[in-house]
Amino acid sequence: MESLTAQQAADQAREAAQRAMDAADQAQSFADAARLAAETGADALGAATGIDPFVFRLSIFVLAIFVGYYVVWSVTPALHTPLMSVTNAISSVIVVGALIAVAGGAAHAIAEASLTSKLLGFGALILASVNIFGGFLVTQRMLAMYRRKS
Repeated sequence: MESLTAQQAADQAREAAQRAMDAADQAQSFADAARLAAETGADALGAATGIDPFVFRLSIFVLAIFVGYYVVWSVTPALHTPLMSVTNAISSVIVVGALIAVAGGAAHAIAEASLTSKLLGFGALILASVNIFGGFLVTQRMLAMYRRKS
């Protein structure tokens, strides 16, 4: 092992620190690019295919309506009560998303949340709550129909 002078050791440490800073800058740029890609995934997909992002999202919404309609109507009536329970569980996921929207979005964008997104989140929270409590009431009433009368 060769011996280094103090100046050579300091130069090597400086070069290593510079390489580490370059690597950190490159990692930060990759993280920023990944975050941007995640945030604008639908927009990027729409831009890549030439489809307007609004039309892309609207088509997904319309397809979800058709899928939901045919799933619900193809279930036998005896399974409607468990299906309602599942929809209540899905509504609880909507409540979580609505609470995040009311709070202002993801942690990095809390300061950037608009009043519109908070109001839409609050509306979604109210509607999902009505759906959950109404679903429980209807389920309870349906289960009461199967109880033996004493």
